[in-house]
Amino acid sequence: MGQPDPSLGWQQAQQFLSDNPDLELIEVLLTDLNGTQRGKWIEPHKLDKLFQWDFKMPLSAVMPDIWGRDIEPLCDRTGDADGLIKPVVSTLKREPWLARPTAQMMMSMVQQRGSPWGCDPRVVLEQVLARYQERGWTPVMAPELEFYLFQSQRGEQGQPLLPGTSLHGDCQIGGQVYSTEMLQDSAELLHEIRQSCNEMGLPLDGLVKELSAGQFELNMFHQQNPLKVADDVQTLKRLIKGVARKHDRTASFIAKPAAELAGNGMHVHVSLLDADGNNLFDDGTDQGSDLLRHAVAGLAQTLPDSILLLAPHLNSYRRMGGVHTPKVASWGYENRNASLRIPNGAAAARRIEYRLAGADSNIYLLLATMLAGVLYGIDNQLQPEAPSQDFESSQNSKINLPTNWYSALEQFERSEFMREYLGRDFTEAYAIIKQREQEEFRQHISKLEYETYLALV
Repeated sequence: MGQPDPSLGWQQAQQFLSDNPDLELIEVLLTDLNGTQRGKWIEPHKLDKLFQWDFKMPLSAVMPDIWGRDIEPLCDRTGDADGLIKPVVSTLKREPWLARPTAQMMMSMVQQRGSPWGCDPRVVLEQVLARYQERGWTPVMAPELEFYLFQSQRGEQGQPLLPGTSLHGDCQIGGQVYSTEMLQDSAELLHEIRQSCNEMGLPLDGLVKELSAGQFELNMFHQQNPLKVADDVQTLKRLIKGVARKHDRTASFIAKPAAELAGNGMHVHVSLLDADGNNLFDDGTDQGSDLLRHAVAGLAQTLPDSILLLAPHLNSYRRMGGVHTPKVASWGYENRNASLRIPNGAAAARRIEYRLAGADSNIYLLLATMLAGVLYGIDNQLQPEAPSQDFESSQNSKINLPTNWYSALEQFERSEFMREYLGRDFTEAYAIIKQREQEEFRQHISKLEYETYLALV
């Protein structure tokens, strides 16, 4: 047996094991292209194997469909070969919501010949970030994540059921947005989420009651490491779901749980620092720098190609087209009706808020396409349309967006931007996965179709 590779952080892992002698289990986790975490359970005394380049999983492990099934064309491309697992030691942390002493650690995939596996979503983000590192630039990012807390049981049609509240009983007319009393109604669960975030070192900034009944939003602090931002969001989702199960609730990040309920979004803020720590989007004016406008234009022009990553599932498009999710690539200063918002505030904190992504999106791919769009605009010195001022003008951009899952895939498949910035291997694999998922849905006939057509036509 070989020796652990010190460059992978084995010393830090050893210290973690020494500090947590009661551990019974470690969950090693790999994120697939749909954002689902897959992996294995290992015993703590076998952790060193991961740091010896001696832990393998099939390259196809990051490329199943949403139901976790292998896709033959993607397996055939690699001969269903194994890849090597590279540990992300910074994510080795206890899972405080579990009764059994358990830790987790994320991984990324490397091909046997040593090169990163371009279909691993974490690698896709790493490769985009490498372009920033070449210029000495550092993206600063912060996500806002919406979710629902439902009853653990479902309705007769499989639909989610909202829990009642002590404040309003079973009345679900409105969600009392920003109500601290509604936060108190779920205080034990929400406090455990906060406490677990603190124990895991997650940079939780705040928690608010959102628009619909049972809906909440978590905000995270701005960080200068987008890979860590993405790792933290993956851990946060896992944490919220785990704590909710412990309290006999189901946490969901589904984009649109019901027609009468607000959708779940994942807004992301981005600014850009130079090698001296100066904000490149700030020139001392309220409007921001030329580089800011280039970035806005790049994000707007690449939004049509990116929609499939921001709205990756059939359900995602039920959320699109609302007041805060326009069907066009608009932007504006302090305008939440636009797809891209420049928030008010100190000039030194000038940033862009990317507002179209759903909470069901894969955070690694969301950040990758967002950062690629910023670079695309800067590289080509693009100029944006006039900023929108209100709801009406925010719906009038000349850049239209795909409005359904099928047209979004067609746009994605045509995209030279995706192939150039996110990689050909990834783009082709992701398209094949979505083709397979769309075909599965086409084969299923809904109850509404039977009730509408069976006896009538």
